[in-house]
Amino acid sequence: MSDGSTLFLVLHNLFFFSVRLGALCVLPQRHPPAVAMTWLLIVLFWPLPGGLLYLALGSTKLPKLRRERHERALRRLRDVVGHGRSCPDPPLSEGASVVSRLGTKLAQWPVSRAETLELIDGETTLIDRLVEDIDGARESVHLLYYIFERDAVTAPLLEALERAAARGVACRLLLDDLGSKKYLRREGATLNGPLRLARALPLSRFRRGRLSARFDLRNHRKLAVIDGSVGFMGSHNITEATYGGKAQGRRWEDLTLRLTGPIVGQLQGVFLEDWYVETDEIIAAALPEERGCGGSFLQTVPSGPAYSTENYQRLVALALFQARERVVITTPYLIPDEGLLQALEVACLNGAAVDLIVPRRGDQFFVGRAAEAYFGRLMEIGVAIHLFGPDIVHAKTMTVDGQMAFFGSSNFDIRSFALNFELNMVLYGREVTGLIVEAQEGYLARSRRLDPGAWRERPLWKKTVEGVAKLLSPLL
Repeated sequence: MSDGSTLFLVLHNLFFFSVRLGALCVLPQRHPPAVAMTWLLIVLFWPLPGGLLYLALGSTKLPKLRRERHERALRRLRDVVGHGRSCPDPPLSEGASVVSRLGTKLAQWPVSRAETLELIDGETTLIDRLVEDIDGARESVHLLYYIFERDAVTAPLLEALERAAARGVACRLLLDDLGSKKYLRREGATLNGPLRLARALPLSRFRRGRLSARFDLRNHRKLAVIDGSVGFMGSHNITEATYGGKAQGRRWEDLTLRLTGPIVGQLQGVFLEDWYVETDEIIAAALPEERGCGGSFLQTVPSGPAYSTENYQRLVALALFQARERVVITTPYLIPDEGLLQALEVACLNGAAVDLIVPRRGDQFFVGRAAEAYFGRLMEIGVAIHLFGPDIVHAKTMTVDGQMAFFGSSNFDIRSFALNFELNMVLYGREVTGLIVEAQEGYLARSRRLDPGAWRERPLWKKTVEGVAKLLSPLL
């Protein structure tokens, strides 16, 4: 062996040893054990590609400018947070009071009221209601969506936006730069004038821009606010129900709430914050007027990497600790962390019947296998798993003892809890929770319960694929 070859071999081995040693020293200090272990396995086996992948995806820290704008926005929204607080505190149960106090501390939004509340389950109905409200708009229309498309179903919404802008209504459209990339690439450049468009979490060719974080940190929120008096939030994206035939023509089953009353001020606040972070523009927007102290009690829970903790995961876990009778969860993607698994186990040990509704066949192969890797443990602790099909249940809901409901854009997975900007609500009281329970019962009627014995007998190759997916699940 020549001297040059020997030197190359020494430097090669020294480099890869340094990468492995650095990973061993750094990763356990920066991440929870499960995430750190997954990254360590990747870097130890594939030092160069693993190290590069970690540099691209390993940190959830947002750029400094984005963090500063988020903090400034929260300070400026104090008036919005306090809006609608002239009424006395709502008469919540003990368990609900515990959850609401934590929600206020984490997300800074107190319990508020909805004067009217409508649950919408079909995308055509959603578009019709949005068009109706936008056609009646006088001041502003604010839309924030992860996926936004022009198709046969959504075209009337775009036409309504154009009509509103033409008559002088301030129309602002904030779209996730990755989720809505097709629409933005095709039509984004043509939008101007009174119809304002901004990109949420803009993609950058480089690791970081002034506002760009890692490319898979996304704004997954879905909301609309018209004139500051009518609000929509839930799991619907703005697209037809098959997402362009993405899953062999199967339909996505979603839910959205249409709200009026002081609670809409909180939705307006979430939009104003996101708009300011992306555009550096402060908007003096309308807020709903107070009209008595009746109605339903709700609490807005925004979450994402701009917050110091995983707001929604903490609230969900706390609510599960309070459960005594029944818990029903619907989610299209299930990758629970250890905290959520323990909370589900506590709910079962406390005597609650826990029903989990997931798609029989999802749209993402690897994520689906990662979810299945948890089925065995979930059934062992007492969770009944129901497989919904043939369509895809995309509604993200949880009800607890028929008197508290969690509802919004967040899946029950690590990505939604820690990486995405999400928007959810907690609904308090049996009457309003009953709307979500009724929808969940409809999903249950279209589901098949998974038999634990049959599940244990699945082929070895399936268990192996699930095991590999589970190892990587902290990164999914």
